[in-house]
Amino acid sequence: MEADTVAGKRINIVHGANFTKDEAQFPGASIFSKDERQVQFEHQGADLWCDIAIFYQKENRLRALGNVRLQQGDSVRMTSGKINYDGETKLAKAYEDVLLESNKTTLRTDTLYFNREKQESYYLDSGTIIDSVNTLTSRIGRYFMELKKLQFLDSVHIDNPEYTVDSERLDYYETSKNAYMYGPSTITGNTYTFYFERGFYDTKVESGYGIKNTRIDYNDRIVEGDSVYFDKATEFASATNNITVTDTVNDGVIRAHYAEVFKGKDSVFATKRAVSISLVEQDSLYMHGDTLMVTGKPENRILRAFHNAKFYKTDLSGKCDSIHSKEKTGITQLIDNPVIWNAENQMTGDSIHLLSNKKTEQLDSLKVLNNAFIISLDSVSMTGYNQAKGINLYGKFIENELKLIDLVQNTEVIYYMYNDDDELIGIDKTTCSKISITMADNDIENLTFFTNPEGDIFPEKELPPESRKLEGFVWRGDERILTKDDIFDEDDNNMVLPIIRGIDNPIDIDAEEEDRERNAGDPVNRIPILRPASPSQAANRPEKPEEDQLLNQKPKPGERPKLKKLTTDSKE
Repeated sequence: MEADTVAGKRINIVHGANFTKDEAQFPGASIFSKDERQVQFEHQGADLWCDIAIFYQKENRLRALGNVRLQQGDSVRMTSGKINYDGETKLAKAYEDVLLESNKTTLRTDTLYFNREKQESYYLDSGTIIDSVNTLTSRIGRYFMELKKLQFLDSVHIDNPEYTVDSERLDYYETSKNAYMYGPSTITGNTYTFYFERGFYDTKVESGYGIKNTRIDYNDRIVEGDSVYFDKATEFASATNNITVTDTVNDGVIRAHYAEVFKGKDSVFATKRAVSISLVEQDSLYMHGDTLMVTGKPENRILRAFHNAKFYKTDLSGKCDSIHSKEKTGITQLIDNPVIWNAENQMTGDSIHLLSNKKTEQLDSLKVLNNAFIISLDSVSMTGYNQAKGINLYGKFIENELKLIDLVQNTEVIYYMYNDDDELIGIDKTTCSKISITMADNDIENLTFFTNPEGDIFPEKELPPESRKLEGFVWRGDERILTKDDIFDEDDNNMVLPIIRGIDNPIDIDAEEEDRERNAGDPVNRIPILRPASPSQAANRPEKPEEDQLLNQKPKPGERPKLKKLTTDSKE
C-alpha cells in the first residue's frame, strides 16, 4: 500500500525525446530535450510540456526550460519561459513571461508560485490580471482558483473604461466582480471620486460603500462620514455618522448623522443632529432642524429645516417649527410660532421673514407678519419690559445691525423712560397707527409715534404691574439661543450612534484594525512565501547560468552529443 502511495506521487515521463546526463553541472539529473515533439511529463492530473527538462527522479522534481506549458484538466493553463516543479509538494515556480489562465481570468507576471495542492497561486513582484470586466495590477497578488477569489497587496490598481481603482489592499471575486478594500483606497469614475480606508465596490454596476474615513466628491458636493454608500445608476449617495456635506459652489456645509444626496436632482436630505452652516457677513450662520433638505441648482438652492427648527449667528438667533430659505430671492421664512432675538430684543409674530442683499450677501431687512410683537427686558430695573406691538413689523439692517424698526396698524407701546442719571421718569404707554423705532448699540434710541397717538407717561406708582404688559405678551427669554450649541436640544445631545460595519461580507470579519493586525496569517495583511520543506527546497534555488546554456547548446567541433530516445518512464 505504501509503495502504491509513493508511486502515485511520482512525476511520470510521457515523452522524453532526447536524453543525456551532465553529472558535473547537474548531478543526479536526467536531461531531456525536444525532438519533433516537446518533452512531456504528467503528475496527478496535470501535464507539463517544455523544450528541455532537468529531471531529478529520486527527488521527484524537475526544471522545465523553454516554451513551458502546464495544463491541469480544462481549468488551468500556464505558460512561461521556465518552471521549477516539486512532485512531493505539488509546488510550481514559473518565471519569464508567465501567463496563467483559469476561470476565464488571465494572470501575467514575471514570477509566479503555483500550489496545486491548495489550488492557489501568487506573485511577489508585480502582476496583471484581466477578466471580462477589469484589468487589475498590483505588486503582490494571490489567486485562490477554487474560490475564484484574488487578493492584492501594495500598489493595487484596477483599470476599467468607466473608472479606475487604487488601493493598498484589495480582495476581488471573479464571479460577482465585487471588490473589498482595506487601507487607503480611491475610486475615480467619470462623475465622482470615492475615497475610503475600508470598503466594498461592485465593479459591474459602480456601486459600493466605505466604512472608514470615507469621502465622495459628487458633482459640486463633497460627502464625508463614518460610512458612505453610493450608486452610480440612481445617482444616489448616503452617509451615516459624523457626516459633513460641503457645497463647493455656495460655500455651505451640512453636518448630521444621516444624510442622502440625490445627484441628479441636486438635493440633500439630512437628519439626526443636522445643522447647516453658511457664511453671512463674515459670520457663520448655523441652522438646525430634525430634518434638513436642500434642493435645486446652485444658483437657485432652497434650504428647508423641518420641525424644531433653530438658527444662530453672533448677533441674531431664532426658532420656529420650520425654516424655508431660498438662495435666488435671499428670503428666509420662519414658519409656525417663530421667535427671533436680536441682541436683547425678542420679536414674535405669525411668520417672520429675513431678507438678504444678494449682491453684498448681508442681512438687509426683516418682516414680522401678523401679530408682530417686540420685547426687551428693561436694562436698568431688570424687572420691567419695553414692549411694542402692531399688525406687522418691518426692520432694516445697516452694517449687520438692526437700526430701524417700523410697526404698523393698531400699534401699542410700553416704554420705561430714564434721565441721564438712570432715574426712572415714568412709563410711556401709547397707542397709534404707526411707531418708528431707531436703534443704537442694539438698544432703543428714539421712538416716533404717527397719526393721532393716544397715551401718557405714567409715574411708576400710577401704573400697576398688571397694566405694564400689552395684551398677547409672552416672554420667551428662557428659550433664547445664546451659542451655536444651543440649537441642539437634549435628545440631540444624548443621541447614541450605531457602530457602522456594513453588511455581512469579508470586510466585517475583522472590522477593527487591531483585530486584523493580530491575525498574522491573514494574506491581506501578510502574504507568506510558500517554502517547500527540505529536501525539495532545491527546486526553487537560484537559476544557474548553465541551465540557460542547455536551451542554446552547441556541440564542440568534431564532437557528437550522447543522445538516447526515451518515450516511456525511465529509471536511473
